[in-house]
Amino acid sequence: MKVIIVGGVAGGATAAARIRRLDEHAEITVFERSGYISYANCGLPYYIGDVITDTEELTLQTPESFLKRFHINMKIHHEVISIHPDRKTVSVKNLENDEIFEENYDKLILSPGAKPTQPRLPGVGIDKLFTLRTVEDTFRIKEYINKNHPKSAILAGGGFIGLELAENLRELGMDVTIVQRPKQLMNPFDPDMASMIHNEMRKHGIKLVLGYTVEGFKEKDNGVEVLLKDNPSLQADMVVLAIGVTPDTALAKEAGLELGIKGSIVVNDRMETSVPDIYAAGDAVQVKHYVTGDDALISLAGPANKQGRIIADNICGGDSRYLGSQGSSVIKVFDMTAATTGINETNAKKSGLDVDTVILSPMSHAGYYPGGKVMTMKVVFEKETYRLLGAQIIGYEGVDKRIDVLATAIHAGLKATQLKDLDLAYAPPYSSAKDPVNMAGFMIDNIAKSTLKQWHLEDMDKICKDKSAVLLDVRTVGEFNRGHMDGFKNIPVDELRERINEVEKEKPVYLICQSGLRSYIASRILEGNGYETFNFSGGFRFYDAVVNDRALIERSYACGMDYKK
Repeated sequence: MKVIIVGGVAGGATAAARIRRLDEHAEITVFERSGYISYANCGLPYYIGDVITDTEELTLQTPESFLKRFHINMKIHHEVISIHPDRKTVSVKNLENDEIFEENYDKLILSPGAKPTQPRLPGVGIDKLFTLRTVEDTFRIKEYINKNHPKSAILAGGGFIGLELAENLRELGMDVTIVQRPKQLMNPFDPDMASMIHNEMRKHGIKLVLGYTVEGFKEKDNGVEVLLKDNPSLQADMVVLAIGVTPDTALAKEAGLELGIKGSIVVNDRMETSVPDIYAAGDAVQVKHYVTGDDALISLAGPANKQGRIIADNICGGDSRYLGSQGSSVIKVFDMTAATTGINETNAKKSGLDVDTVILSPMSHAGYYPGGKVMTMKVVFEKETYRLLGAQIIGYEGVDKRIDVLATAIHAGLKATQLKDLDLAYAPPYSSAKDPVNMAGFMIDNIAKSTLKQWHLEDMDKICKDKSAVLLDVRTVGEFNRGHMDGFKNIPVDELRERINEVEKEKPVYLICQSGLRSYIASRILEGNGYETFNFSGGFRFYDAVVNDRALIERSYACGMDYKK
């Protein structure tokens, strides 16, 4: 059996190695147009920031090591320029000498990945305007920085690459600005959770220009001018386009393969394309979202590697299936960690799902053990069925652990109420006897049993104007005086029983505290005395972070986009 693989990074390299492990005699050739195979895309920003200093650390394998260990022919600087399904051949161009030749195959695997989205804007392609996708891109940016010592950079785009690069350029001492059309960074997160990412970026000196449309670029004063629609332009010594990626599927289109979202390659659950004996994996393919079942594009290394393995199994006579992508991801944001899995509340509602959420702020480990830090968790579930749909966590220690537990629970089909039943490891340096994941389950179980009724941030304007409601803040007097919602009366929870006659009994009571715990205790006191209560989801700490972030974003407009304020 002769197998040709187009692309030698995540999906392609994984498929090649797995085929060899299953078939010692298969003839396997990988064509990779860049000079590197099996490299760590996710590590590229950290090389630019000198966190990774050895270039060899960026490549997991080399053509020589692949040949020696797996007897696989890795042909770098070779670009497949056309596919001929009728005669089962590909045309290949040797980029070192421009020679073009044909190679036949029994099975063909397409793993071309995705390319940085290049908007059709004036000035795209000028010097000092970069993209970051390959090792060569990384070296180009690093060489420019080392040679020219730029003092400022603008990043167009606030996704994974944009945030990681912003952090690393800032750590090099550069003045960094992120500009993009959406009013939030990191779209996998809901806007309220993204506010905490914004705060961390601002805390470390990153300027955020959110909600502005880039219209073009100009060379100016030995730098780059970024033109914005209906607003003053920005200027920096260098600019990096990080506005997303587009499936690199020109080959597939020309070969007549069925295409889907944004020109991605349509595959079935065996990763087979519409043309026999041609498979595809990675960022170039359209997948099913594991939670919604909708068609999706999810550009992450984990799914690409799994898909490559599945292709290898099926080529070698097996019957492996790809169940869909869940979108589990984690990112370092300076001192913080932000992680997500499944779908967020925004996208769940767009999919037509009737959802609810819980927001909680547990400690990373037992409060009495030194060093614990607060994390913020948002868990999304379907009303009535309590199907677990997704989760977002932002904090410090233990974020990755909890998101992985929640990702596993979603994959296993657990209901959100069953999170309370999970038997999770506990020792004071690592967790609490009631793990944060269990705590989310307890809260959702309380909702299911009507022990807890909530009100949310989006209800704030309506509730604060409701004259038929009692608004009650149960934090301490000192906390209340440092900041509170307008219209709320302060009765500390520990004084509530003695002062309960101050709360009008014929009206619904809307409660808030710092994190949601004391207001829940207050709600049980009041409910036990015949009141109807609603607890604010997230607490004042969450409210304050979100509202202040929104004010900063909106103020940039009022100040004529003075994003330094």
